[in-house]
Amino acid sequence: MTDHSAQTLHIVGGGMAGSEAAWQAANMGVSVVIHEMRPKVETFAHQTGNLGEMVCSNSFRSDDDEQNAVGLLHWEMRAAGGLIMATADKHRLPAGGALAVDRDPFAETVTAKLKAHPNVSVSYEEITELPVDGHWIFATGPLTSPELGQAIQAETGAEALAFFDAIAPIVYAESIDMSQAWMQSRYDKGETEEERTAYLNCPMDKDQYEAFIDALLSADKTEFHEGETAGYFDGCLPIEVMAERGRETLRFGPMKPVGLTNPHQPDVKAHAVVQLRRDNALGTLFNIVGFQTKMKYGAQTDVFKMIPGLENASFARLGGIHRNTFLNSPTLLDAQMRLKSKPNIRFAGQITGVEGYVESAAMGLLAGRLAAAEILGQDLPEVPQDSAMGALIHHITGGAEAKTFQPMNVNFGLFRPVDGLKGGRRGRKDRYKAYTDRAKDVWQEWLSNFS
Repeated sequence: MTDHSAQTLHIVGGGMAGSEAAWQAANMGVSVVIHEMRPKVETFAHQTGNLGEMVCSNSFRSDDDEQNAVGLLHWEMRAAGGLIMATADKHRLPAGGALAVDRDPFAETVTAKLKAHPNVSVSYEEITELPVDGHWIFATGPLTSPELGQAIQAETGAEALAFFDAIAPIVYAESIDMSQAWMQSRYDKGETEEERTAYLNCPMDKDQYEAFIDALLSADKTEFHEGETAGYFDGCLPIEVMAERGRETLRFGPMKPVGLTNPHQPDVKAHAVVQLRRDNALGTLFNIVGFQTKMKYGAQTDVFKMIPGLENASFARLGGIHRNTFLNSPTLLDAQMRLKSKPNIRFAGQITGVEGYVESAAMGLLAGRLAAAEILGQDLPEVPQDSAMGALIHHITGGAEAKTFQPMNVNFGLFRPVDGLKGGRRGRKDRYKAYTDRAKDVWQEWLSNFS
């Protein structure tokens, strides 16, 4: 008799990467067990025990698959029958050119789809060791439990790297003063009126901005525990850390005033603008874009109520900060995301050193397919490096400099050049289109190996 348990794929972690890995492997005919410690073991950032819960932003970022690398990744995941993208599309909210989702129905649908799949079962318990045998994917994300983190550290013999990811606050829409704020996407981006008015804007003049920066710099901040270091991923810097880098930094970052016209004062150019993005389908919640923070709760309410239009704001959730753990993947993982010292174990998602929901789910998609192919005895060609998926997996499994390895979003800087195209800003549009055309061709060719 065949030992079917030896053919089971065990996936630890039911976030974006684990959920996508389970879906892909199950659809290839492999029996999958998802091991999820929530809600029995809670984390700082999660609110529920749902699979695929969104804990930071509700945005999957740009959906442009011709001029944007993350939009290309969306396209590749859709082409591969991805669960995360199909669910995001189902629960989409207007957000200009971005793909934002209604977070609670999104996670509920991911959970229901996986639990209804005949090849998937969910086991709610904490895994604290690295198994010696069997087929495993660890997709425990940035909030890997301390015990498991220690087991990984003991196995790899390397210092686990850590950085701090901050959560932006969420405001009740009804508490925003619309006599000062207005709805407009930057440069009126979007196909529909709803898309062109997807963001809520709060303008500041120079004096208001300067007072706001002063308050940010002097506010009480969360202290780090002994032994922790504040090594932030630049794409998710707390606003007060940005302000510490220079008083104008925020005005050229999340508070840039370009591409916006205040209908209340059309002749007055704002010195800075705070943008809020709809956080749920009902439009009752808005998150403050780019406003991750490590300020203490009392300080947050004081500082954020200095923003014009938010003087009487009521907060559904204040910002917070949590520790993120990730592997030095270029030294530890092979080209199939297997742990070199224990090849029965793959890693996927944010713990591998990719940053963002989409990138995490994409690495889950690859890990699920690669693990399933291995279980089924299928030989696959290497993931094509010229696809967005391939560019990412190549970066984390050897393309990055191990000594300076940091979490990375997908971007065209990870792509091999296309011969004959000029560099620089002027040639960018043609260059990006060439990258995406090439990527779609090689990705579809790779997917044809599964049919």
